[in-house]
Order: sequence, then structure tokens, then C-alpha cells
Amino acid sequence: MAENLIKTGQWSYFADTVMGGVSEGSAKFVNNGSEEAIRLTGQVSTANNGGFIQVRSSIPLELAKGKAGIKLKVKGNGERYYLHIRNSSTSLPWHYYHQGFDTSANWQEIKLPFESFMKSSSFMRTLIKQSTIKSIGIVAYGKNYTADISIINLEFY
Repeated sequence: MAENLIKTGQWSYFADTVMGGVSEGSAKFVNNGSEEAIRLTGQVSTANNGGFIQVRSSIPLELAKGKAGIKLKVKGNGERYYLHIRNSSTSLPWHYYHQGFDTSANWQEIKLPFESFMKSSSFMRTLIKQSTIKSIGIVAYGKNYTADISIINLEFY
């Protein structure tokens, strides 16, 4: 069985306020019956060159070595969210690999193969080197909207 990073990771909340943006939100663990989920909520605002809130966890190097992608079990408010992956070659804050996914009010399992992630800069390798992944972020990004997403499982497959 793969490791559920929602349960084992140390998750931290970040927003665009670190760069002068005005988005507001929070991330917290919530009880979902028999399992705990992490819930990211808030208002994403593109004002003042902003536009994101996120919850992020560091990943031990080599944990994803030989894996094909990331599988997550989520529900949300019907908006599009993103998974951001940083690895040992993404030294600048705006360097990451990203893949979007849509949510619904019902729990759904989503598989995101590493080969489908896009790089944020032309200076990066086209494909993620799995063994060098160092963090994963769940991100509400890019437009003015209300974010509300819960993740009960996130693992490499």
C-alpha cells in the first residue's frame, strides 16, 4: 500500500501575501467520518499581482522514485485546482511543475501522471525526475474565486 501523504506529511499554508498579494484563506485538518482530510478554503484575488492560496508539504527525496504519478481523492466546490511539484532543480519560487484538475461535491479519485505535468519555465527540464521531488502543493490559483477543496488521500502510484 502506498503512503498517504495527507496523513504523514507536514502541511503548511501559504498565500500570495508573501509577494504583496491580497488573497486570504486557511488550511486545516477536518474529520470526515472515519478519516481525516485537509481542507483549503479562502478567497483568491488577482489584485496587486496576486492570485493564489496553497497548502504544501515537503516530500522525502526518492519517495516517488519509479512511480508513474500522483493519485488523490478530493472533493470541492466545482472549481479547478492545481497540484504543484517542486524538485531539486526548481530553485526559484516561480519554478514548479503543475497539473490542473476539476472538483465536484462528491469524493472522486484523480490520477495525475508525471508525464502530464507542465513546467513553469523554459529553463526547467521538460519532464519531472521523480526521484528529485521535494514538495507537493495543492493550489487555488489564477483567477478571482472562492476556494474550497478537501483532500483525503494523496499518494504516489
